[in-house]
Amino acid sequence: MKKNEDLEAKLLVNNDNEPPSPGTKDAAAGNTYSLLCALLASLASIIYGYNRGVMSGAQKYVQADLGVSDGQLEVLIGLTSVYSLVGSLAAGWACDRAGRRRTVAFSAAMFLAGSVVTAAADGYAVLMVGQLLAGVACGFGLVVVPVYIAEIAPAASRGFLSSIPEIAINLGILLSYIADFALAGLPKTLNWRLMIGIGAAPPLFLVASAMLVMPETPRWLVLHGHPNEARHVLSRTVGDDTADHRLQEIVASVKSKQAGGANGPSSKSVWHEILLRPTAAVRRVMLLILGLQFLQQASGVAALLLYAPRVFGHVGITSEHAVLGATILVGASKALFTLIPLFLADRLGRRPILLASAGGMAASLLVLGLSLRSSTATWWAAATCVAAAATFMATFSLGFGPVIWIYQSEVLPLRLRAQGTGVGTALNRMLSAVVGMTFISMYKAVGMAGSFYIFAAFSAMAWVFVYVCLPETKGKSLEEMKALFDGSAGRNNPQVPSLS
Repeated sequence: MKKNEDLEAKLLVNNDNEPPSPGTKDAAAGNTYSLLCALLASLASIIYGYNRGVMSGAQKYVQADLGVSDGQLEVLIGLTSVYSLVGSLAAGWACDRAGRRRTVAFSAAMFLAGSVVTAAADGYAVLMVGQLLAGVACGFGLVVVPVYIAEIAPAASRGFLSSIPEIAINLGILLSYIADFALAGLPKTLNWRLMIGIGAAPPLFLVASAMLVMPETPRWLVLHGHPNEARHVLSRTVGDDTADHRLQEIVASVKSKQAGGANGPSSKSVWHEILLRPTAAVRRVMLLILGLQFLQQASGVAALLLYAPRVFGHVGITSEHAVLGATILVGASKALFTLIPLFLADRLGRRPILLASAGGMAASLLVLGLSLRSSTATWWAAATCVAAAATFMATFSLGFGPVIWIYQSEVLPLRLRAQGTGVGTALNRMLSAVVGMTFISMYKAVGMAGSFYIFAAFSAMAWVFVYVCLPETKGKSLEEMKALFDGSAGRNNPQVPSLS
């Protein structure tokens, strides 16, 4: 038992930024509580992943049952990302006004409604309504979960805990692929409805957990004038001996941004600070966030998530069970490799993981494109295609899947964090919509191989972007980020890219 506690303390207790504390037991209990909060919040990510992946296997049955054309399907799937764009922009406002915890609950309720409506659809119009609800819920979840975890986590375990949502997304995607495979043999009027409908169960649990178990984040509580409640939450997440120290840091950070005396952020002033008249540090942060989000989706990950059966069919994998089995392999690879940054983000740092990820993505997409060049289906082309697709998902999940969400949620100042995260997420969803709505037309225009060559080029650009532009944030508290991005940290550390 003692060994287990020591191991947990090594993984989760901050040795660099926390002041010395004799209360090892309190710190271990705080880390356990933070982990519980992160796991509960990440249920929203499982639900998002399931909703995102289930259409990959269900789409052909939806088409057969409801008479949906390829063009209508492309629009239906792509518009889900457009709807989530709207949700992500609204989520920043909701996070600041209603709180992080209530926004998690609202996102879960929307997921529940979207799953029920989509599963009960009797035509294309009702499908659209269901996907509208699910899409808005996706946008809310993608913004609020990383913000919530970043603000509830101790500094040294923030990378560990902030990796959990991406693992949860990939678990949700994998579960959706398994559900598609398991239910495919049922009648075509029933199988796709069950594939989508079973996704309504987890949101019920999450709504209850968010309202009854999860606390509000201490930073939101301080920002809205509740320091005593914030102190209580901090005592449970970082330990009683460290809580006062952390509370003082948060209060000082909030006061420096509220010199005018207003209690809580004004939406107008926040948007003004982010988009209209940002400081040099905020401008730099937003450019980095938007660049990472753009390059994540420009790698074509949405194309493989949504259209993997079509890609595999292009190399002659035509058996229904073989296609779904290959899709499960890709999903399993994606889920498995997301575990790596869980343990390495706080040890190696964000930059090395992102560089390794981008390099692997570019190489695997190039190989995938080469496997799709042949006009004649061969066994080696099929095997290479599946292996390259699985390798791409693995290297994507190593870094560009989870780590950019960690980076985005930790580098923004507290006052701008929720709505700044919303802006980055909105761009991500917009690019995802573009890929989802154009991939069929794209591969018909430039060829399946040509499409993946384009994605490989963007992944190579991602490597260059990370190498040239991104400073390391490992081990720094959220209140220490300003020094990193106003240029002073870069001048004192040759390993940090110049921010001037």
